[in-house]
Amino acid sequence: MTQHLAAPSTGTSDDAPGHRTGWWHDAVIYQVYPRSFADGNGDGMGDLAGVTARLPYLRDLGVDAVWLSPFYASPQADAGYDVADYRAIDPMFGTLLDADALIREAHGLGLRIIVDLVPNHSSDQHEWFKRALAEGPGSALRERYHFRAGKGADGELPPNDWESIFGGPAWTRTTDPDGTPGEWYLHLFAPEQPDFNWEHPAVADEFRSILRFWLDMGVDGFRVDVAHGLVKAEGLPDLGSHDQLKLLGNDVMPFFDQDGVHEIYRSWRTVLDEYSGDRVLVAEAWTPTVERTANYVRPDEMHQAFNFQYLSTAWNAAELRAVIDSSLDAMRPVGAPTTWVLSNHDVTRHATRFANPPGLGTQIRTPGDRELGLRRARAATLLMLALPGSAYVYQGEELGLPDVTDLPDEARQDPSFFRAEGQDGFRDGCRVPIPWTREGSSYGFGGGGSWLPQPDTWGALSVEAQDGVQGSTLELYRAAIAARREHPGLGAGTDVEWLDAPEGVLALGRPGFVATVNTTGAQVRITVPGTLLLASGPVTVDGTTVELPADTTVWWTV
Repeated sequence: MTQHLAAPSTGTSDDAPGHRTGWWHDAVIYQVYPRSFADGNGDGMGDLAGVTARLPYLRDLGVDAVWLSPFYASPQADAGYDVADYRAIDPMFGTLLDADALIREAHGLGLRIIVDLVPNHSSDQHEWFKRALAEGPGSALRERYHFRAGKGADGELPPNDWESIFGGPAWTRTTDPDGTPGEWYLHLFAPEQPDFNWEHPAVADEFRSILRFWLDMGVDGFRVDVAHGLVKAEGLPDLGSHDQLKLLGNDVMPFFDQDGVHEIYRSWRTVLDEYSGDRVLVAEAWTPTVERTANYVRPDEMHQAFNFQYLSTAWNAAELRAVIDSSLDAMRPVGAPTTWVLSNHDVTRHATRFANPPGLGTQIRTPGDRELGLRRARAATLLMLALPGSAYVYQGEELGLPDVTDLPDEARQDPSFFRAEGQDGFRDGCRVPIPWTREGSSYGFGGGGSWLPQPDTWGALSVEAQDGVQGSTLELYRAAIAARREHPGLGAGTDVEWLDAPEGVLALGRPGFVATVNTTGAQVRITVPGTLLLASGPVTVDGTTVELPADTTVWWTV
């Protein structure tokens, strides 16, 4: 696995025609949610200075890059995904000097930095949008968003039937400068997040400039939020159905995954290619199939796309094998690496998802069987890190943190929680600040408490409590990432070899390596495939056979 920042990309590889190489192809990338990682100034909110101070921890964990969720100037109507100024740092997180220091320190430690970019929509406090409202109908700035006259005798109905992802209509009516009801504007998310009109050349020009601003600052790439949403179908046609959220991920929608988005990303790719050092574009693209996801990572577009089909797969051998095969098959023709992820800032942590029965979705309100969930989560992590491609780790999963499912309503801050419809609104559970020490008002997060309440059990799961402790989840992650770097058969490549295994067990081969994964709730005896390298739980080899414990993954060298 590449760890040296200056390592060049050759552009080709021997394992697949036209296969592109680059540090991201087999990287382990760690997601930092800045407000919940570390608090440098003691105000109860995580910040860039806190992240910088903890970068040596991430170096020692062994990851290759750090992806930072948004830290831009924002009213925080959606935790920073409503950006008012793309070239400024929100004061709650620090300053541009803090961002510069973070990037420099990361590079000095051999870590790359990926920043979030939010191009589908801005904040309603963005200067463009504020002026568009103030200037009223006919303002040229309104053409940079989607303003439309309403339907009905007096324009009292929304322009079409689209629904917001957060619930309710995707349109909000404005008030004209003279106080009368005015046009409507489109927002696929919160009303405070008006959608840009990407048909307008000024929008495209602005974002190419934003890309260059941060590339000049030294960032190594961008994770593109709602990458599938920028282009809307011509004429903004009615969808013709209600409960539209149920269709997401199953159909191509008139506001998602339109083919026109790919022209945008081809233009962005030319910008990144102007810079040395292998800069990377990562798509957050919810699509109906992995084949459509592959469209975002064709050779002249992005470099990676999140694999949400894998994230939402149950702990079941047959289902896991099917999604692994389909993911690899979809990415191989375009020469892009498959990505694997189990948790992020928008879904229930996998230690809690796997603690509950399958079929409950990715936002779960019940803690489930904590011991079972952790055992499966550890096993799932070793499976993920054994697969070819790039793996994403969400902050705190290396500690085995569960979701906090019992936050009181008055403590919650997820904007979708306060809406009657739409997303479940329980994302706060995976955003609770992580624990660093056994004791203290915020378990080492910072000197001024925590913006979301932490459970009383957090100290026992802290970095301090697990550091150097054999068998701890933290040490399992460290050992797995180190082994992945040391064994060239892990991470790299585009294929797995499925070996014969009992029902409920996966046995996958990579060069010089075998992983055996027992997804059942009972021990399963198999023939020893090689020399024991690492296991997610206690394993005893008995001659030529071994009892695989329930919900356990074992790595073997061969």
